[in-house]
Amino acid sequence: MKPVLPVTKVLGAVAVCVLVLAFGRDDPVRWVLAGATAAGLCGWALSDLIAPARLAADADGVTVVTGFARRRRLEWAAIERVRVDRRQRLGLRSELLEVDAGDALYLFSEHQLGAPPDEVAQALAALRTGAAGQSSTAVR
Repeated sequence: MKPVLPVTKVLGAVAVCVLVLAFGRDDPVRWVLAGATAAGLCGWALSDLIAPARLAADADGVTVVTGFARRRRLEWAAIERVRVDRRQRLGLRSELLEVDAGDALYLFSEHQLGAPPDEVAQALAALRTGAAGQSSTAVR
């Protein structure tokens, strides 16, 4: 796991508190807002550390992390489609791995997967068809 993003989130929380200390030391509303923002950023960073593997797959299906750290097991029969969603807007390009389970749609970024979504989609397709055998694959 690369700790760059969780560390950046914690540094952002510290920066918010430092800014309030520098510019709004006597304003309780700014302290409340800064505290809420810092707590949210630290919680978000903590979720990256508690459940770093957001998607794991094997010959029987996939396990996805939902919410903070809850896991849901999906059999291959319950998965309707796995595809890479590509969008470009305002000069920014994004790619997400989309796992459609009928009643739920799970989206994973490259950061959450630890690999490009195209590669993960290909690995999932190989596992689904049984070409990869009985080995287990974990994706960040």
